[in-house]
Amino acid sequence: MKSKMLKMIMLVTVFMLTMACGSKSADGKKKYTIGIDTSFPPFEYKKDSKYTGIDIELLQAIGKLEGFEVEFKPMDFGGLIPALQSGQLDGVIAGASITEERKKSVDFSDPYYESGLVALVNKGNSTIKTVKDLEGKRLVVKNGTAGAKFAEDNLKGKATIRVFEDSASTLKAVENNQADAAFEDYPVIAYTIKVNPNLNVKIGTEKLTNNEYGFMVKKGENKELLEKFNKGLKTLKENGEYQKIVDKYTK
Repeated sequence: MKSKMLKMIMLVTVFMLTMACGSKSADGKKKYTIGIDTSFPPFEYKKDSKYTGIDIELLQAIGKLEGFEVEFKPMDFGGLIPALQSGQLDGVIAGASITEERKKSVDFSDPYYESGLVALVNKGNSTIKTVKDLEGKRLVVKNGTAGAKFAEDNLKGKATIRVFEDSASTLKAVENNQADAAFEDYPVIAYTIKVNPNLNVKIGTEKLTNNEYGFMVKKGENKELLEKFNKGLKTLKENGEYQKIVDKYTK
């Protein structure tokens, strides 16, 4: 009985290790399961039943250079790191800001994009221009994001903070005057307003922070994938393809 139990434990362990280290595609290439958040244009979103955006094209280009394939797995942003830690994912690319707190549970790649937080307000609002102006206001944030952390660190106890699972819900709350402001990464909200000019929202503040996005793997694991990402990213920046991908979605 003990022998059977030991064999079962060993099989489960091997399975989990395999899950965390990618698999093989039909043509023999390494295939990685990568978590994404498709409510984050222009970095990742779904169009015509296909995943697209800066993050998607960037990782596909790196995979082509480094000889691996990718299977994208969409999730709410707040569930991505737990899924990475449990072995459901090999890596995550989701516009995740590189922070000391996240470094406790994941390993980051070299930064692949420079960003920053802004406050999103209703078009009719002319009073919110600084962090101080947000005190006493109704704020909405997306769970697990740099915006949620910023609100927690700077406005907890000074403003009412509600948490949602996706960016669309925070935007809708501001647009319908159910909230006074939301925090969003500048390139994301700038793109959203550009492609949806009739939205009843605008950027109310200058950049409140400067963030850098990084690709993530479980801490202490998948070093090979992280090295491939960094190597491919360096090549794409040197040959000009990186800028072409970014410009495609931001200009």
